Amino acid sequence: MAGGMELGTVSRGFRSMFFMLTPNESSFQKVEAVPQYVEQATPFFIGLMVLELLVGVLKTGGSVVTISDGLTSISAGMVSRLPMLLMRGCELSAYMYVWDHYHLVELPWDSAWTWWLTFLGVDFCYYWVHRFAHEVAVLWAAHQVHHSSEYYNLTTALRQSLTQQFTSWIFYMPLALALPPSIFAVHIQLNLLYQFWIHTELIRDLGPLELIFNTPKHHRVHHGRNLYCIDKNYGGILIIWDRIFGTFASETDKVIYGLVFPIRRFEILHVQFHYYLYLWKKSKIYKTIIHKLATFFNGPSWKPGKSRLGDHDDNPKVTGKEVPHDPSWSMPLQVYVVIHFLLVLGTYHELIENKMMLSQLTVLGMTCYILLTLTSLGFIIDQRPRAASLEMLRCVIMVTMHRYSYIKPFLPLLAVPTELQILAVANENKRHGFRWIIRAHI
Repeated sequence: MAGGMELGTVSRGFRSMFFMLTPNESSFQKVEAVPQYVEQATPFFIGLMVLELLVGVLKTGGSVVTISDGLTSISAGMVSRLPMLLMRGCELSAYMYVWDHYHLVELPWDSAWTWWLTFLGVDFCYYWVHRFAHEVAVLWAAHQVHHSSEYYNLTTALRQSLTQQFTSWIFYMPLALALPPSIFAVHIQLNLLYQFWIHTELIRDLGPLELIFNTPKHHRVHHGRNLYCIDKNYGGILIIWDRIFGTFASETDKVIYGLVFPIRRFEILHVQFHYYLYLWKKSKIYKTIIHKLATFFNGPSWKPGKSRLGDHDDNPKVTGKEVPHDPSWSMPLQVYVVIHFLLVLGTYHELIENKMMLSQLTVLGMTCYILLTLTSLGFIIDQRPRAASLEMLRCVIMVTMHRYSYIKPFLPLLAVPTELQILAVANENKRHGFRWIIRAHI
């Protein structure tokens, strides 16, 4: 009996990744009863990424993901979920507030019609969330994180923004006038999960499904920096919104992925926040308050004298021969970074699992440690001059947290040897200043 229930849970979890749940099994009266579909999807994320890696090797003879880019994308996904440790998601919290105080009608939560109407409503609103994120510079500052990878694989789907969630909730509020929060809580998760599997180059064409649904073929275009790709194919699950509103483009020329002006960096805080700094510096160039405000609220390409969205005259020409940024760094250093990334990933998972049993101060402290670790590993990948000093500091903090049981060793018997090894390696790296830095500057 228990095995049957577990199999049913696995089946629902897998089907939730492809929007294959039925209204009967995913309709709930109370928000508290709605499963955490996104959090429960972690094994499927990992399984599908491993599958893509294996199929990619068999199909192309090489890896579809690099260590530097893949770890940066997963790091961005981790960072984007950290606010959930301290508060409920902005979208759901705001939705429930509007529903409690202002809803006009109350559609039945257990009706299939309500379920399907909510699906259409959420997907329609997502189209406009996504479109505005491309057409308003300050919103693009958040969303550009997702486009910053020059690769296109399933890890890219996890490269999410820390700040986008603080503005996207606005677009869903009209739905709260009629659609129950519990059903909205289901669809806001299913819409996000569906968009995971479409981040791949291995699936080329899905035939008639391409007419209605967002697919890997359509979403590849969205991630391209080719002129024909820019600001196209915003749909979440359905591509019909793009066809209706004139933002659809078919895949034709080879797609070159990433930002128009690639950042060529892997340090996670830079990936998340660099564009805000760019906008601030850009606004300071202009003298009038109108132009300063327009820098933030017009399109990313806007300049005085141009239309609201600007144009792409200043974009670097895409030839189709561009090569993604893949820095050269030693194999021992790659092994070191991967091991410490897996360690912090374990810490992150444990924090997510036990957040309700920990004090706010402990959660905040462990959150800061996770950010420090991801930042330090990014410094190492980027071969920054201060990487050795920052990593030494991080290792000392890691050993301290290890000693006071804020971080649990994977094997308790190896706790003391692990501490000694971490300090020894960190001290050696500090003494030699990470020799790869010297080599990088020769």
